[in-house]
Amino acid sequence: MNSVPKSSIYLPHFSVKIQYSVRRNYSCSSSALQTVCGSKPISNPVYNFLPENQNPNNIVTLVCSSLKQKNHVFLDHLQEQGLFSHFSSHEFSRVLLRCQSDSSAAFTFFKWVRSHLSLQLTGQNYCIMIHILVWSKNFKHAMRILLELVELNGNGSVSERLNVYESLLLSMNDCNWDPVIFDMLIKAYLRKGMVKDSFRAFKKMVRLGFVPSIVTTNCLLNGLSRMGYAEKCWEVYEEMRRIGLLPNAFTFNILTHVLCKEGDVDKVNGFLERTEEDGFDPDIVTYNMLIDRYCKKGRLKDAVYLYNIMCKRGVIPDLITYTALINGLCKGGSVREAHKLFHLMVHRGLKPDDVAYNTLIYGYCKEGMMQEARSVLFDMIGRGLCPDNFTCWVLVKGYQNLDRMISALNLVLELTRFGVMISQDIYCYLILALCKENRPFAAKSLLEQMSQNGFLPSQEMYNELIDSLCRGKFVDEALEVKVEMTSKNMKLNSSAYRAIIGGLCGLSRSKEALFLMQEMVESGLPLDIEICRALVNGQCREKNVFQAESLLSFFAKEFQIFDSECYNVLVRILSEEGEPCKLTEFQDRMAKLGFAPNSLSCNNFIADLQPHAHSLRHLHCGPPGQLRLLTEAKYKGQLCGEVGLSDYGEDKGSNSWEEPLVFKPYKLITKLRLKFQMIPKKFAILQLPPPPPHSNGSSYLKCKTRDVYSSVGLQV
Repeated sequence: MNSVPKSSIYLPHFSVKIQYSVRRNYSCSSSALQTVCGSKPISNPVYNFLPENQNPNNIVTLVCSSLKQKNHVFLDHLQEQGLFSHFSSHEFSRVLLRCQSDSSAAFTFFKWVRSHLSLQLTGQNYCIMIHILVWSKNFKHAMRILLELVELNGNGSVSERLNVYESLLLSMNDCNWDPVIFDMLIKAYLRKGMVKDSFRAFKKMVRLGFVPSIVTTNCLLNGLSRMGYAEKCWEVYEEMRRIGLLPNAFTFNILTHVLCKEGDVDKVNGFLERTEEDGFDPDIVTYNMLIDRYCKKGRLKDAVYLYNIMCKRGVIPDLITYTALINGLCKGGSVREAHKLFHLMVHRGLKPDDVAYNTLIYGYCKEGMMQEARSVLFDMIGRGLCPDNFTCWVLVKGYQNLDRMISALNLVLELTRFGVMISQDIYCYLILALCKENRPFAAKSLLEQMSQNGFLPSQEMYNELIDSLCRGKFVDEALEVKVEMTSKNMKLNSSAYRAIIGGLCGLSRSKEALFLMQEMVESGLPLDIEICRALVNGQCREKNVFQAESLLSFFAKEFQIFDSECYNVLVRILSEEGEPCKLTEFQDRMAKLGFAPNSLSCNNFIADLQPHAHSLRHLHCGPPGQLRLLTEAKYKGQLCGEVGLSDYGEDKGSNSWEEPLVFKPYKLITKLRLKFQMIPKKFAILQLPPPPPHSNGSSYLKCKTRDVYSSVGLQV
């Protein structure tokens, strides 16, 4: 006698039972047991003075008698008397074992205990009940309890999950059993998504000498394939060959699918050649998998060749075959050929489904042939097929690729009239696309229709609509959308606020813009440089220079936004007013805040000072005799703008300021070189000597920056 492989656990007398079961081809039974080994009955001697029907020591006998007489009301009576107060899982197993010849009574008591008693059932209780139901061929209820047991144990570690298998083995010593229970366990694991556990159960089952059915094995192979466990699939296949379990067409198709997923089509062909030598003829499923894989790999010639081979062998192509070929042709750019094949399919009596139509529509949309795509769409509707979400998506994106969003919108409206349900995602996609293409009113109309169809527009859609309206200078309409958002407890984002504030400032409605800015701050949204520019420029446009400067200071202090563009706008406005003192005072105030003028600021500043050169001695900006030269100059860097300086006319030996003097460049060069090489600051402050007393005029020197550069060795 061949020795049986030992289990990973110790099972008393189990090896003898396994050998006996193998000889009997797994048609096994054991006598009903009155007690369970190692039981510890209640032994309180006081109970012996009680009547028999009130003695807790007799609870098992009383329950079994009640179940045998189908007197289920008596169970409630026993519970009222408190006889179940000490009822344990051990007594529960004893009752089940005594009732195993009547699976209906055992199952009734099993359900009654779970609903009436707060008893924590053990794995042994579950397994005994499962064995009883399987032995009586009540597979439906047995599988239900087995699934529950697997799920309960599945929450623990791997070792705890394996206890289900071992508990079933241990319970076989005490009750009738059928080896089909192990097939059911593999399927239960698979139904709960515990594929690895089903594989382990299969390995243990084979190790103990049990042979699973080909149906169970195919289920296991399919589960492993779906999870991508290709190596384990081949392990199962090798075990099948070792134990003599003959594969069928489903087995080979699953393994073919495994190879196709790996992407090596040539390896698939080799496998099929070997299986054909073993007598297996590929069926329609096999051919469809291979044709689909060839098409996805771009090997259309091989796919068409295989299509011709299957026709010659008498395997009639079905809808899946044609759909796979149509898909391959469309992806290869041969959409016309795909349409011819589509007509051939219809001519041969096959009724195309939505997948076939969608494949052809996708092919036309990919090639930009929207008229043909519409034709296929309406043919689809004419045959009673309703376009699905994929159909609508493909058509909408096809129109968008051609920059024809209005055509996409009209198509959606047309489909709606046909009763086609447009998804919320498509509505959202269309509305956002229309907003980005500056078609806010078309987007607004579609948003209203979306609401009428029961969809709630998102906050993002409203914000994009406001942004688009403001770009088109439809500020009042944007404010109406804002009111609608507020009524729906939606909030504007920074982009929407920025758009409305910019639009209001552009329409000289700065006061409303300021209110929105305050609302934005209260909402906790950060202000940025664009909002600063819009508000400052709006105030400057309305000649509110003081308010503009206040805003500039506010943004600098509160948000550390130092915008040179806004600064230059104010410099230009103050320069145009012709009051150098105000301009210089403004520069001082801004410098304290941290603003740094650039070349444009210097140009504006100097342009303001030039017309007033004759009155420079009357300027009281800083210490007497000091003039701030706001010329942008980096340390040994560049100098931009025009430089205006006044100096003595000692070259002519005269202290008179009555005539304009032309200053020699070398003195200016000397000063610039000295200052710019010794003071590594962005802005140079040159000390000019005060004008002579009682002078009637002044001299003014204009020196081009380019001349200064060439003299001091700098580059423009």
